[in-house]
Amino acid sequence: MRQRAELAGITITEWAIASLKEHNQLIKPKLQNEAEKQAARQRFRRHAGSINLGYATGADNESINADLAEACAVCLSFG
Repeated sequence: MRQRAELAGITITEWAIASLKEHNQLIKPKLQNEAEKQAARQRFRRHAGSINLGYATGADNESINADLAEACAVCLSFG
């Protein structure tokens, strides 16, 4: 990546962004009308589905903090 960015005379970040945009344009078909856009949204929703973790989820800071503390404890035990 660095070599390609240097050859193009841009930073690696700029090269990465340009490459992603180019790749996205190659694989993402242009939707012509609202009906096609709606059909694409419905396909995405069917594909995405839902996940049941077995417990309620949300933006509860206490449960998030507990999960982070548990993850950190596990990481530190391997250190």
